[in-house]
Amino acid sequence: MKKTLLFLALILIITVGYLSMPTTLPTYAPTRDYLDMEATLVEQFILAKDSSTIVLPEGHFLFSQSLSLDNKTNLTIKGQGMDKTVLSFKGQVSGAEGIKITNSKNIVLEDFTIEDAAGDNLKISETATVTMRRLRSAWTGQVSEENGAYALYPVLSTNVLIEECEVIGSSDAGIYVGQSDGVIIRNNKAFFNVAGIESENSVNVEIYGNEAYENTSGLLIFNLPGLTMHGGNVVAYENKIYDNNLPNFAVKGSIVSAVPQGTGMIVMATKDVNIHNNQISNHTTTNLSVVSYELFALERNGDALETALSEEAQAQGLRAIDTEYTKDKTYNPYPGRISIRDNSFANNAILPTFSNDFGKLWIVKNSAIIPDIAYDGMIDPSGELQDDQHKLCIQKNGEIHFVYLDAANEFEGFTNDLTLFDCTL
Repeated sequence: MKKTLLFLALILIITVGYLSMPTTLPTYAPTRDYLDMEATLVEQFILAKDSSTIVLPEGHFLFSQSLSLDNKTNLTIKGQGMDKTVLSFKGQVSGAEGIKITNSKNIVLEDFTIEDAAGDNLKISETATVTMRRLRSAWTGQVSEENGAYALYPVLSTNVLIEECEVIGSSDAGIYVGQSDGVIIRNNKAFFNVAGIESENSVNVEIYGNEAYENTSGLLIFNLPGLTMHGGNVVAYENKIYDNNLPNFAVKGSIVSAVPQGTGMIVMATKDVNIHNNQISNHTTTNLSVVSYELFALERNGDALETALSEEAQAQGLRAIDTEYTKDKTYNPYPGRISIRDNSFANNAILPTFSNDFGKLWIVKNSAIIPDIAYDGMIDPSGELQDDQHKLCIQKNGEIHFVYLDAANEFEGFTNDLTLFDCTL
């Protein structure tokens, strides 16, 4: 009788845990009343001169084409507030981006909303000193793979500041900074995206005061092969990262399509990362993971990585898993010199997600406990665990649940013992 009752209780717990996990995608549906001023506003962009301000009026404006600026200096684009000035590219027939800025210096964009571009809502490339302030960048309706990849997308740029913005509905990353030097991402909100915030192959990056919730994953710090520069020297602090358990709706075959549902933060293959004084909670896979690119290259999450990434998706800047990453002789696929200290971890999930192999692994090898911190333990074969190049230090995070996977050895050394990683950098 007791065995029967225990079995029924287990079934009930599993059922409740399963039913509590998100299975449908959310909808963002603001009310809009569009005005026809496309010709006037397009002309402002075409005629914009250096050291001037493009003033966007109050109202909701519909565009059929991209707005582009190239080789501009000391230019400001200013609306009347993110709730008052809305630039919508719903039904766009010309161009991919909503706003595209290239080869410029000292650019400021503030106080307006960009919605529903065919590709990225705002892309800024090869620009020195750019500020994005109090912008909302979103896709309306139910979130979907058909949404653009990036809401705010500075790439190959220097001295980037993104502050007090909101990003919603991106099929890759809401705030994405790639191959850039000198980045501050602060006091933003990211929700309903696959990745809320992502720093990729960027250096000298500060990420603080942000709130990332109801994404597939809250914050990614990635370093990928085959790009013009490698990432490192990233600090993330005083962020609130919680409830990031959305089903992954990224374009199949992209690297972000392999990000497990229910991950608060992932550090992948990046060196010199300092994670401190964050609040990270309520994720069904892990609150925080430190992993190698090798793990991503080996992992097969459903059929996500079996699908080739289309040329169109690659043209939009999406990256696929590169199984031949070793050909990039300058690339180091292993993380190292990672400090995780003084953070607050919590979890109200009853069971791990069943949507990915990590959740299933926790069921089998971790007593169905969701880790606060998980480390794959994969290092360069010529190195040693916790040597100077591969050091991971975890201190003063309160009572946490830690998992060392020993993934390179088929989990032979799987352990919850944190002793080896109780160190400082």
